[in-house]
Amino acid sequence: MTRRTLAPLVVATGNPDKVREVVEILAETFDHPLCAAALDAADGATVGFVVASPDEIAGVVASLPALSVAPDVVETGSTLEANALIKARAVATALRFRCVADDTGLEVDALGGAPGVLSARYAGPLAGAADNCEKLQREIGRQLRASRTARFVTVAVLYDPANGEQVAARGKVEGVIVDTPRGANGFGYDPLFAPAGGNGRTFAEMSPAAKHRLSHRGRAFRELTDALAGANTEKG
Repeated sequence: MTRRTLAPLVVATGNPDKVREVVEILAETFDHPLCAAALDAADGATVGFVVASPDEIAGVVASLPALSVAPDVVETGSTLEANALIKARAVATALRFRCVADDTGLEVDALGGAPGVLSARYAGPLAGAADNCEKLQREIGRQLRASRTARFVTVAVLYDPANGEQVAARGKVEGVIVDTPRGANGFGYDPLFAPAGGNGRTFAEMSPAAKHRLSHRGRAFRELTDALAGANTEKG
């Protein structure tokens, strides 16, 4: 019998919703419970730790270098791949744990693929999700008879500071931008995006499990499953 285990893993993101989603996706694959711990900075930044049990959280945090949080990382890449690697490598190097990070872009055909790599900062560097959604609706509204077809793309990267190994995976889902926001679940552009295969529902109208089955992030992180298990597969 092969038992798949997962060593402590850092999720490099300042978004606690993303930490939760990554844990939920990984928990579908591995045969032991997963949970997330977080270190919160004064400015609200979050570093997530995926661990096998709640008891492991204290040990992971105690073994960290003398840092209260991971370093502030500036996403200067021009592609999703570049930004994901920047985050994974910087946080993994600082905290000395294997690290996963992702970068996600919403590509709207009527806007020439925008907001794309700038999705999280579409309405400005300090903008929130509501600001980004409002700008997206305004920009689409300016396009006469515009197609509302779009796609979400996620690139997830695993980086191991012990040997410099990096593995990347890409997930994509086609869909459309709806006229008005719908649903109270999810985050980001989820209330505006109805994925193909979702029976017309937006991501924000779906349960987490239903979203993960279709989503860009679910597809990307499932592609990374073998790399995440990797050397931690045990025979029993």
